[in-house]
Amino acid sequence: MIPTNRTVAQSLCRIPVQTASRALVNGVAVLRIPRASPGTAALVPGVARNVKNGESVRRVNAPIRRGLATTVHSNDSSSIRRPHFDKILIANRGEIACRVIRTAKKLGIKTVAVYSEVDANSLHVLEADEAYCIGPAPSAESYLRIDKIIDVCHKSGAQFVYGFLSENAKFAERLAEEGIVFIGPPSSAIVSMGSKSESKNIMLAAGVPCVPGYHGTDQDPQRLFAEAEKIGYPVLIKAVHGGGGKGMRVVSQPNDFMDALESAKRESLKAFGDQNVLRPRHVEVQVFADTMGGVVSLWERDCSVQRRNQKIIEEAPAPGLSPELRADLSDEAIAAARAVNYVGAGTVEFIFDNDTQKFYFMEMNTRLQVEHPVTEMITGLDLVEWQLEVAAGNPLPLSQSDIPLVGHAFEARIYAENPRNDFLPDSGSLLYLSTPTPTHAFAAPLALLSSEAAQPTQRTPDTSSAVTPSLRLEQGFTQGAQIGVFYDPMIAKLVVHGRDRTEALRVLRRGLEEYKVVGVSTNIDFLRTLAGNDTFIKGDVETGFIKKHYAELFPPVNEPSPEVLAQAALYVALRDITKSNAPQSPWVSLGARRFNGEVCERTITLSMDESPGTNINIIVGQTSPGYFDVRVQSPSGSPITFTSVAAQLTSPTTLTAFSRRTTIVSQLTPASTTSDIAERLHIFSADGSKITLALPSPSWLVSLGGDVLAASEGALRAPMPSLVVEVKVTVGDKVEKGQVVVVLESMKTETVIRAAAAGIVKAVGCANGEMVEEGKELVDIDASA
Repeated sequence: MIPTNRTVAQSLCRIPVQTASRALVNGVAVLRIPRASPGTAALVPGVARNVKNGESVRRVNAPIRRGLATTVHSNDSSSIRRPHFDKILIANRGEIACRVIRTAKKLGIKTVAVYSEVDANSLHVLEADEAYCIGPAPSAESYLRIDKIIDVCHKSGAQFVYGFLSENAKFAERLAEEGIVFIGPPSSAIVSMGSKSESKNIMLAAGVPCVPGYHGTDQDPQRLFAEAEKIGYPVLIKAVHGGGGKGMRVVSQPNDFMDALESAKRESLKAFGDQNVLRPRHVEVQVFADTMGGVVSLWERDCSVQRRNQKIIEEAPAPGLSPELRADLSDEAIAAARAVNYVGAGTVEFIFDNDTQKFYFMEMNTRLQVEHPVTEMITGLDLVEWQLEVAAGNPLPLSQSDIPLVGHAFEARIYAENPRNDFLPDSGSLLYLSTPTPTHAFAAPLALLSSEAAQPTQRTPDTSSAVTPSLRLEQGFTQGAQIGVFYDPMIAKLVVHGRDRTEALRVLRRGLEEYKVVGVSTNIDFLRTLAGNDTFIKGDVETGFIKKHYAELFPPVNEPSPEVLAQAALYVALRDITKSNAPQSPWVSLGARRFNGEVCERTITLSMDESPGTNINIIVGQTSPGYFDVRVQSPSGSPITFTSVAAQLTSPTTLTAFSRRTTIVSQLTPASTTSDIAERLHIFSADGSKITLALPSPSWLVSLGGDVLAASEGALRAPMPSLVVEVKVTVGDKVEKGQVVVVLESMKTETVIRAAAAGIVKAVGCANGEMVEEGKELVDIDASA
C-alpha cells in the first residue's frame, strides 16, 4: 500500500481563508473573461514574471540526488529499491491505455485491460495480456463503474494504474479498503486538488493569486445568474470537476446563460460524475512527488491554442519563458503539491495575462495529462515508469538539479472532427490510415544535467546540445477501427522533439504531411496550417488564437488544379481497367484502337465535395498502353489538355502520373446519406493536403432525392451519429428562429440544434435517450404557418 497522510485534509480545514474570497468547497464558479483592448490579447496562458513585493524566488529543498530508476536506493542507504508490481490493471482506453501498456512491457510487467462492449476489438484490448468486458458503451455503465473495476482486480490479481476514475477520491479509498494499490496520489490530495474550488481555497490561503469569480456552494441557477450579472459578460462557466474542455461554456449575453449552465452541468455529470460548476485557462507545470517528501518540477508546458475550450496542440517548454519565471512557476507548483502531501504525477495549471505579465493558479489535475509526452521528450524520461517507481514505494529517480531541460517538443492531437464546421466531432470507420514512421517509442535518453545551481528550478532550455530530431506516435486505433459516438474523438497524438522550437516545428509539419486518414473528417489539414502560421511560429500564442487568426487558419477552399483533376480521372479510368475482366469491355479489348480517326475515350464527371452541383468533365483517351491524353473542361476556365501522360496504379491507393506518386483513396457513399454523391475520391498531395472530389450519382437517383428533400424542407437533421439528450419541443409548438429544439451528444460533446426559421412544429422524429444516425430527421418545422 502507498502511505498516505490522512491528517492533511483536516489540517487544511484549519487554514484561515481570506475574507475577500468566496471560494468554497464543491461550489460553482462563474468567472469574468477580461475584455481585450483593441489590438491586444485578453488572457494569454503564456509566461510571465510574478515578483512578489520584490522578493527573490524561493528555493525549494530538492531531494537527495539519485541515479537512474533501475539503480536508485531510498533515503536509507541500507534499504534496497523496492520492485515493481507483477501485474497492473489499466482502467482506461485508447492511446493512453496503449501508452501505459508499452511501459509495462518494457519493464516486464503483465497488464490487464478493461473494455466496454463497443471496445472489444480496440488496440488496447489486443495489446494487453488480459482483457475483461465491464459493460455497455456508455462510460457510466462501464469505465466509471467502481464495483466492476474492483471485481476485475480481484479476478485477475492486478493492481490498478489509473483511468477514467483516476481523479475520484472514493475510488482511491475503495481500492485501499480492498487491499489494492492505487498508483496515484492519496485520496486527501484528490479531494483537495480535484475540486477546482477547494484547490483555489488552498492557494488563496497560501497567498497564491487566483482567477477572480464566484466559487460558492449555492448551486441554484438563479444565484449563479445573479453572480454572472455582478461580474459582467462575457463569463465562462466551468464544472468543478470538469476538464478536457468538458463542462465548460462561454456565455456572451444573459439570454444564453441558463441553457449554457444546464448544458455544462449535463456534460460534466456524464463525463466526471459531478455537475457543480466553475472556470479556468494556460501554462501548466508537471510535478512529481514520492512518499518520502521529495517533490520536483519537470518544467512547464504551454497549452494555449484550444478549440471548444479543449487543447489542440501543446509544447514544452513554454516559448519565451525567462529562467526567473520558470522558477516562479515551478516553485509555486511544488508548493501546491507539498501543501497536500501529494504523491505521484500531477499537473498544476496557471492562467497568464500577457498584458500585465502576471500568472494565476487555476487548478491541479491529479494524474498524468494527455500532453505529458512533450515533457518526456525534453527531459528524456518515462513518466509512466516514474509513476510505477513511486507507487512501489521508491524515491524519485532524480533530484531537481539532475532533471534535463533539452530542446523543444510539440504534441498535435489528431481528432475525428470537422474544423470548418466549428470543429464538430465525427464518427465512423477508419477506412484508410497511413502515418509517419516513428523514430522512437519513448523519449530519447538525454544526459543528466548534474547542476549545482543555487536555484535548481531557475533553468534555461539547452538548445546548444546536439539533438537528433525525433517523432513519436501515441495512438489507440488502427486502420479499420471504429470511431464511435460514446467517447472522446481523439485518434492519436503526434509528438516531436528537436534541438530548438524552429527545428521541432519543422519536424511537426513534416509529420503532419505524412499523416493520411480517410473515413472520418479530421483536423490534420488544420494542424498543418496552424503549424505553418507566422504568428504561431513566432510563439505569440493565446487561448483565443483560433478566433483571432480565423481568416488565416481557414482560407477559402480553392478549386483543385487541372493536374489534380487529371490525376483523379486517371485513377478512375485505370481502376476500372484493372477491375474489369470482361472481354467485351472496350478498355480491355479495344485498347488504343481508333474509330473514325478518334482515340477511344471516356468522359469522367467529378465535382467538388462541398459543391456537388458544380460538375467538371474530364475526358481520358488511351493513346497506347500506359499512356493517356487528358482534357480537363473546368467550368471556371478554358479546357486544358495533357498529352501522352504516363500513368499506372502501383497499388489500389497509389497512382503514378506526372512523374510523381499520389495517394488516392476511394470512399463509397451510402445512398441514405446523400443522393447527390455516389463516391468520394480523397487525393493527398505531396505537401500532405487533402482534396476531396465526388463522383456524382446517376441523374435518376438525384431526381428522386430532390423529391424527398422538397417534401421535408423544414426538417432539422442530425449532423452526425448522436445520442438525443433532450427534445425541447412537441408537435404543435410555436418556435422562433434560433430557438433550441433538440440537444444531442456525440464524442462526449453536446451539440444544440436550433430552429432555422420561426414556425409551427409539424413532427418530432426522435425521443430522449435515442441513438440517431447522421441525417436522421429530428424535428420538422412548418415555416409557412
